[in-house]
Amino acid sequence: STIQKQRQELQLLIAELKDRDKELNDMVAVHQQELLAWEDDRQKRLTLAERCSLLNNELNKRNDIIKSLTKRLKFLESRQNDSRATFEYTQQKFKELSQKVTDATVHCQALEEKNRSLHCSVLELSAKTGQLQAREQELLTMLKLKDEVILETTDYIIEFTSKFRKLESALHAAKTEEFSLNEEKQDLKLRLKELTLETNKLKDDLCERIKENNKQQEEIIHLRQENGCLRNELALIVEKSNRKDQLLQFARSKQVRTDTELSSLRQV
Repeated sequence: STIQKQRQELQLLIAELKDRDKELNDMVAVHQQELLAWEDDRQKRLTLAERCSLLNNELNKRNDIIKSLTKRLKFLESRQNDSRATFEYTQQKFKELSQKVTDATVHCQALEEKNRSLHCSVLELSAKTGQLQAREQELLTMLKLKDEVILETTDYIIEFTSKFRKLESALHAAKTEEFSLNEEKQDLKLRLKELTLETNKLKDDLCERIKENNKQQEEIIHLRQENGCLRNELALIVEKSNRKDQLLQFARSKQVRTDTELSSLRQV
Protein backbone atom coordinates (compact mmCIF):
# COMPACT_ATOMS: atom_id res chain seq x y z
CA SER A 1 0.00 0.00 0.00
CA THR A 2 2.94 2.38 0.70
CA ILE A 3 4.45 1.61 -2.66
CA GLN A 4 1.09 2.13 -4.34
CA LYS A 5 0.70 5.45 -2.50
CA GLN A 6 4.20 6.45 -3.56
CA ARG A 7 3.42 5.39 -7.13
CA GLN A 8 0.21 7.42 -7.06
CA GLU A 9 2.15 10.39 -5.68
CA LEU A 10 4.82 9.89 -8.35
CA GLN A 11 2.12 9.73 -11.02
CA LEU A 12 0.57 12.88 -9.61
CA LEU A 13 4.01 14.54 -9.55
CA ILE A 14 4.67 13.36 -13.13
CA ALA A 15 1.31 14.73 -14.26
CA GLU A 16 2.02 17.95 -12.41
CA LEU A 17 5.49 18.08 -14.00
CA LYS A 18 3.93 17.50 -17.41
CA ASP A 19 1.52 20.36 -16.73
CA ARG A 20 4.39 22.50 -15.53
CA ASP A 21 6.41 21.53 -18.61
CA LYS A 22 3.50 22.46 -20.82
CA GLU A 23 3.12 25.74 -18.97
CA LEU A 24 6.86 26.32 -19.36
CA ASN A 25 6.65 25.58 -23.09
CA ASP A 26 3.74 27.97 -23.38
CA MET A 27 5.71 30.54 -21.40
CA VAL A 28 8.75 30.00 -23.63
CA ALA A 29 6.58 30.45 -26.73
CA VAL A 30 5.07 33.60 -25.22
CA HIS A 31 8.57 34.75 -24.29
CA GLN A 32 9.72 34.16 -27.88
CA GLN A 33 6.77 36.16 -29.14
CA GLU A 34 7.57 38.91 -26.63
CA LEU A 35 11.21 38.82 -27.75
CA LEU A 36 10.10 39.17 -31.38
CA ALA A 37 7.72 41.97 -30.41
CA TRP A 38 10.52 43.61 -28.38
CA GLU A 39 12.89 43.31 -31.37
CA ASP A 40 10.19 44.78 -33.61
CA ASP A 41 9.63 47.58 -31.12
CA ARG A 42 13.40 48.13 -30.93
CA GLN A 43 13.61 48.41 -34.72
CA LYS A 44 10.65 50.77 -34.72
CA ARG A 45 12.29 52.75 -31.94
CA LEU A 46 15.53 52.99 -33.94
CA THR A 47 13.53 54.03 -36.99
CA LEU A 48 11.69 56.61 -34.93
CA ALA A 49 15.00 57.83 -33.48
CA GLU A 50 16.38 58.22 -37.00
CA ARG A 51 13.20 59.99 -38.09
CA CYS A 52 13.38 62.17 -34.98
CA SER A 53 16.96 63.07 -35.86
CA LEU A 54 15.93 63.87 -39.43
CA LEU A 55 13.02 65.94 -38.13
CA ASN A 56 15.37 67.76 -35.77
CA ASN A 57 17.73 68.48 -38.65
CA GLU A 58 14.85 69.65 -40.79
CA LEU A 59 13.57 71.73 -37.87
CA ASN A 60 16.99 73.34 -37.51
CA LYS A 61 17.04 74.05 -41.24
CA ARG A 62 13.55 75.54 -41.04
CA ASN A 63 14.66 77.66 -38.06
CA ASP A 64 17.66 78.86 -40.09
CA ILE A 65 15.33 79.66 -42.99
CA ILE A 66 13.00 81.52 -40.62
CA LYS A 67 15.95 83.48 -39.21
CA SER A 68 17.17 84.36 -42.71
CA LEU A 69 13.63 85.35 -43.74
CA THR A 70 13.33 87.44 -40.57
CA LYS A 71 16.59 89.21 -41.42
CA ARG A 72 15.42 89.72 -44.97
CA LEU A 73 12.08 91.05 -43.69
CA LYS A 74 13.90 93.55 -41.46
CA PHE A 75 16.07 94.56 -44.42
CA LEU A 76 12.98 95.01 -46.59
CA GLU A 77 11.29 97.02 -43.86
CA SER A 78 14.35 99.29 -43.65
CA ARG A 79 14.33 99.62 -47.44
CA GLN A 80 10.61 100.36 -47.31
CA ASN A 81 11.25 103.10 -44.74
CA ASP A 82 14.02 104.48 -46.95
CA SER A 83 11.70 104.39 -49.95
CA ARG A 84 8.99 106.14 -47.93
CA ALA A 85 11.49 108.83 -46.84
CA THR A 86 12.66 109.23 -50.45
CA PHE A 87 9.06 109.48 -51.60
CA GLU A 88 8.30 112.14 -48.99
CA TYR A 89 11.45 114.04 -49.96
CA THR A 90 10.41 113.80 -53.63
CA GLN A 91 6.93 115.08 -52.78
CA GLN A 92 8.50 117.99 -50.90
CA LYS A 93 10.76 118.79 -53.86
CA PHE A 94 7.77 118.47 -56.17
CA LYS A 95 5.83 120.97 -54.05
CA GLU A 96 8.80 123.34 -54.05
CA LEU A 97 9.17 123.04 -57.82
CA SER A 98 5.41 123.54 -58.25
CA GLN A 99 5.67 126.66 -56.12
CA LYS A 100 8.61 127.85 -58.23
CA VAL A 101 6.65 127.18 -61.43
CA THR A 102 3.69 129.10 -60.00
CA ASP A 103 5.95 131.99 -59.03
CA ALA A 104 7.59 131.94 -62.47
CA THR A 105 4.15 131.91 -64.12
CA VAL A 106 3.06 134.87 -62.03
CA HIS A 107 6.32 136.64 -62.85
CA CYS A 108 5.82 135.87 -66.56
CA GLN A 109 2.30 137.27 -66.41
CA ALA A 110 3.60 140.41 -64.71
CA LEU A 111 6.28 140.76 -67.39
CA GLU A 112 3.68 140.23 -70.10
CA GLU A 113 1.55 142.97 -68.55
CA LYS A 114 4.61 145.20 -68.36
CA ASN A 115 5.42 144.32 -71.99
CA ARG A 116 1.88 145.28 -73.03
CA SER A 117 2.14 148.58 -71.17
CA LEU A 118 5.52 149.25 -72.79
CA HIS A 119 4.07 148.40 -76.19
CA CYS A 120 1.23 150.85 -75.58
CA SER A 121 3.79 153.45 -74.52
CA VAL A 122 5.75 152.80 -77.72
CA LEU A 123 2.60 153.25 -79.77
CA GLU A 124 1.83 156.43 -77.94
CA LEU A 125 5.39 157.62 -78.50
CA SER A 126 5.14 156.72 -82.17
CA ALA A 127 1.96 158.78 -82.44
CA LYS A 128 3.63 161.59 -80.58
CA THR A 129 6.64 161.26 -82.92
CA GLY A 130 4.32 161.67 -85.91
CA GLN A 131 2.75 164.64 -84.29
CA LEU A 132 6.18 166.03 -83.52
CA GLN A 133 7.27 165.51 -87.11
CA ALA A 134 4.21 167.46 -88.28
CA ARG A 135 4.99 170.08 -85.70
CA GLU A 136 8.56 170.09 -86.95
CA GLN A 137 7.31 170.84 -90.47
CA GLU A 138 5.22 173.63 -89.12
CA LEU A 139 8.18 174.91 -87.19
CA LEU A 140 10.38 174.67 -90.30
CA THR A 141 7.89 176.87 -92.12
CA MET A 142 8.05 179.25 -89.21
CA LEU A 143 11.84 178.91 -88.89
CA LYS A 144 12.65 182.24 -90.33
CA LEU A 145 10.11 183.97 -88.14
CA LYS A 146 10.77 182.33 -84.79
CA ASP A 147 14.41 181.23 -84.37
CA GLU A 148 14.18 181.13 -80.61
CA VAL A 149 11.04 178.99 -80.75
CA ILE A 150 12.82 176.62 -83.17
CA LEU A 151 15.83 176.30 -80.87
CA GLU A 152 13.58 175.47 -77.91
CA THR A 153 11.62 173.02 -80.02
CA THR A 154 14.84 171.38 -81.22
CA ASP A 155 16.01 170.94 -77.65
CA TYR A 156 12.63 169.45 -76.80
CA ILE A 157 12.85 167.06 -79.76
CA ILE A 158 16.39 165.97 -78.77
CA GLU A 159 15.31 165.33 -75.20
CA PHE A 160 12.23 163.45 -76.35
CA THR A 161 14.37 161.38 -78.78
CA SER A 162 16.74 160.43 -75.94
CA LYS A 163 13.74 159.39 -73.83
CA PHE A 164 12.43 157.37 -76.78
CA ARG A 165 15.77 155.61 -77.15
CA LYS A 166 15.80 154.86 -73.43
CA LEU A 167 12.33 153.39 -73.74
CA GLU A 168 13.48 151.29 -76.72
CA SER A 169 16.44 149.98 -74.71
CA ALA A 170 14.09 149.20 -71.78
CA LEU A 171 11.75 147.41 -74.18
CA HIS A 172 14.66 145.36 -75.56
CA ALA A 173 15.77 144.47 -72.01
CA ALA A 174 12.20 143.44 -71.13
CA LYS A 175 12.01 141.24 -74.23
CA THR A 176 15.38 139.66 -73.34
CA GLU A 177 14.20 139.02 -69.77
CA GLU A 178 10.94 137.58 -71.09
CA PHE A 179 12.90 135.23 -73.39
CA SER A 180 15.11 134.07 -70.49
CA LEU A 181 12.01 133.58 -68.32
CA ASN A 182 10.37 131.52 -71.07
CA GLU A 183 13.50 129.34 -71.29
CA GLU A 184 13.52 128.95 -67.51
CA LYS A 185 9.82 128.07 -67.64
CA GLN A 186 10.48 125.38 -70.26
CA ASP A 187 13.33 123.99 -68.14
CA LEU A 188 11.07 123.93 -65.09
CA LYS A 189 8.36 122.12 -67.09
CA LEU A 190 10.88 119.50 -68.24
CA ARG A 191 12.16 119.10 -64.69
CA LEU A 192 8.58 118.77 -63.46
CA LYS A 193 7.90 116.00 -66.01
CA GLU A 194 11.09 114.18 -64.95
CA LEU A 195 10.16 114.45 -61.28
CA THR A 196 6.63 113.25 -62.05
CA LEU A 197 8.00 110.20 -63.89
CA GLU A 198 10.47 109.51 -61.07
CA THR A 199 7.65 109.84 -58.52
CA ASN A 200 5.46 107.37 -60.44
CA LYS A 201 8.40 104.99 -60.70
CA LEU A 202 9.02 105.25 -56.95
CA LYS A 203 5.30 104.60 -56.32
CA ASP A 204 5.39 101.47 -58.53
CA ASP A 205 8.58 100.28 -56.79
CA LEU A 206 6.97 100.89 -53.40
CA CYS A 207 3.87 98.89 -54.43
CA GLU A 208 6.07 95.98 -55.61
CA ARG A 209 8.03 96.05 -52.34
CA ILE A 210 4.80 96.03 -50.34
CA LYS A 211 3.49 93.04 -52.36
CA GLU A 212 6.78 91.16 -51.88
CA ASN A 213 6.71 91.99 -48.16
CA ASN A 214 3.14 90.63 -47.82
CA LYS A 215 4.12 87.47 -49.70
CA GLN A 216 7.10 86.90 -47.41
CA GLN A 217 4.96 87.50 -44.33
CA GLU A 218 2.47 84.86 -45.57
CA GLU A 219 5.36 82.44 -46.17
CA ILE A 220 6.71 83.10 -42.64
CA ILE A 221 3.25 82.44 -41.14
CA HIS A 222 2.99 79.20 -43.14
CA LEU A 223 6.46 78.11 -41.96
CA ARG A 224 5.54 78.88 -38.36
CA GLN A 225 2.37 76.79 -38.66
CA GLU A 226 4.34 73.93 -40.22
CA ASN A 227 6.95 74.25 -37.45
CA GLY A 228 4.17 73.98 -34.81
CA CYS A 229 2.75 70.87 -36.52
CA LEU A 230 6.21 69.26 -36.64
CA ARG A 231 6.77 70.00 -32.96
CA ASN A 232 3.40 68.48 -32.04
CA GLU A 233 4.19 65.39 -34.12
CA LEU A 234 7.61 65.12 -32.47
CA ALA A 235 5.99 65.36 -29.01
CA LEU A 236 3.55 62.57 -29.95
CA ILE A 237 6.44 60.41 -31.21
CA VAL A 238 8.40 60.97 -27.98
CA GLU A 239 5.32 60.16 -25.89
CA LYS A 240 4.73 56.96 -27.89
CA SER A 241 8.39 55.97 -27.45
CA ASN A 242 8.13 56.54 -23.68
CA ARG A 243 5.04 54.32 -23.57
CA LYS A 244 6.86 51.59 -25.48
CA ASP A 245 9.79 51.89 -23.05
CA GLN A 246 7.38 51.45 -20.15
CA LEU A 247 5.81 48.39 -21.82
CA LEU A 248 9.31 47.03 -22.42
CA GLN A 249 10.20 47.50 -18.76
CA PHE A 250 6.97 45.73 -17.76
CA ALA A 251 7.86 42.84 -20.11
CA ARG A 252 11.38 42.65 -18.65
CA SER A 253 10.04 42.54 -15.08
CA LYS A 254 7.59 39.84 -16.17
CA GLN A 255 10.46 37.93 -17.80
CA VAL A 256 12.47 38.18 -14.57
CA ARG A 257 9.53 36.81 -12.59
CA THR A 258 9.10 34.03 -15.17
CA ASP A 259 12.81 33.15 -15.02
CA THR A 260 12.64 33.06 -11.22
CA GLU A 261 9.59 30.80 -11.26
CA LEU A 262 11.23 28.60 -13.91
CA SER A 263 14.37 28.29 -11.80
CA SER A 264 12.23 27.33 -8.80
CA LEU A 265 10.43 24.70 -10.88
CA ARG A 266 13.73 23.33 -12.13
CA GLN A 267 15.00 23.04 -8.58
CA VAL A 268 11.79 21.18 -7.67
